[in-house]
Amino acid sequence: MNRRNLLKASMALAAYSALPASGLYAARALAAAADGDIEHFDFKTLQDNAKQMAGKPYVSTKQNLPPTLANMTPQQFNAIKYDAGHSLWNDVKGQLDVHFFHVGAGFKTPVRMYSVDPATQQAREVHFRPELFNYEASRIDQSQLKGDLGFAGFKLFKAPEIAINDVLSFLGASYFRAIDSNKQYGLSARGLAIDTYAHRPEEFPDFTQFWFEKPTKDATRFVVYALLDSPSATGAYRFDIDCQADRVVMDIDAHINARADIEQLGIATMTSMFSCGTHERRMCDTLHPEIHDSDRLAMWRGNGEWICRPLNNPAKIQFNAFADKDPKGFGLVQTDHDFKTYQDTVDWYHRRPSLWVEPTTAWGEGSIDLLELPTTGETLDNIVAFWNPKVPVKAGMSMNYGYKLYWSPLPPVSTPLAQVHATRSGMGGFIEGWAPGEHYPEVWARRFAVDFNGGGLDRLPEGSGIEPVVTVSHGKIQDFNVLVLPDIKGFRVTFDWYPTSDSVEPVEMRMFIKTGDRTLSETWLYQYFPPAPDKRRYT
Repeated sequence: MNRRNLLKASMALAAYSALPASGLYAARALAAAADGDIEHFDFKTLQDNAKQMAGKPYVSTKQNLPPTLANMTPQQFNAIKYDAGHSLWNDVKGQLDVHFFHVGAGFKTPVRMYSVDPATQQAREVHFRPELFNYEASRIDQSQLKGDLGFAGFKLFKAPEIAINDVLSFLGASYFRAIDSNKQYGLSARGLAIDTYAHRPEEFPDFTQFWFEKPTKDATRFVVYALLDSPSATGAYRFDIDCQADRVVMDIDAHINARADIEQLGIATMTSMFSCGTHERRMCDTLHPEIHDSDRLAMWRGNGEWICRPLNNPAKIQFNAFADKDPKGFGLVQTDHDFKTYQDTVDWYHRRPSLWVEPTTAWGEGSIDLLELPTTGETLDNIVAFWNPKVPVKAGMSMNYGYKLYWSPLPPVSTPLAQVHATRSGMGGFIEGWAPGEHYPEVWARRFAVDFNGGGLDRLPEGSGIEPVVTVSHGKIQDFNVLVLPDIKGFRVTFDWYPTSDSVEPVEMRMFIKTGDRTLSETWLYQYFPPAPDKRRYT
């Protein structure tokens, strides 16, 4: 498999930055943004149209942009500002409003925007025209901006920061992001992923049209509909977005139609970045102790089991599939929101949100798939997670998936058991508390430390024996220790892994803690990459 093309995602990151829109023209009474002819719109008709499209050959809508737009830099793209006086709901003067992104640079597919009156089901298109934007800082040749070029995407604002700081953004293919109470964008979601890890190049479906229900003055819920199109699939989506004080909650109704056979379908896809953390230090040769948008994949399986899978930045592409039936939820989580953990004064990783998926329909059998790509820095997203249905997707099939997305510091639900607080690894083969100096261990080993807290661990009766239950796919484990950690009101389990062969295949590790017959914690899953045999030495 070829490494997936992340150009769209990386360019979206450059443009997604939550830059304030202050400094735009002051809001003023101008002509309505939506200036098209009146059309009927309802979600059932959109579903029918998407299904009909799936029975016809795909036609790309990518356009040839004028040179001043096609050749612009990401900096120029970010410098084009939408004029707040032309906001979609400027006349409502309510709690919500919408601005649009300009086409240009890597965003060549025009996205059509429509304003919908929910009472009459009448829609008007918002046509591109230069007077909607402020080009002063962009050095764009406006004389080249001829015709209706469409838009690249949109962003949503919520009072009291209307036209100042956006809370949600759709930009690039089917990518979108939202913030929480920390007011910082982080990982992205996608409407659909196709063949992310397959025998052919990954396909990036596009949201090509959006319809926005005009809200009332006091509304805090944002309702938008979208048409998705690609060579292999079409889709009709409804997003009911609740902009709460401390989080954004999206209720999504997705109707997907297959144009062609699809090897791997990604539902509720999320894309993030993990460069280094407590357990993976290979790419942390900077002043920053950790660099990541997310640190773990959390799963609440259909059978009720909770799983913590720390993320990796592997030396080569790694793909894992976790089989399940009707999962209760899963997500990419940024567990630690302490500045000391990251020491980052530019990207503010301690403010990044987590993203949790909660299915609202029966998803049946399938797997939560995790793709981890190597990255040498923090500019490319290298983590992808999604639901992959077990039933093969064949041309002509139609599917419906309902789910909620929670953009919040931590997921809205958690296990009543103890949780994994942190994962660490380092040199093994010596007694803990005696760091090797002149006398290194004679036999090479790798030590792992898994910290657990919560779940009443601090209230266990004195003398309760805590037993780690650990399995590994190859090699052997020994030298177990269970240590009290008063600072986190929990325990640390350490053990050493010793190779029993020259194999460099990943070691699949699994652990939970118990006392007697009582399970005390969620399940820790980890993938360790042993070094080559000639590297298994300390000096």
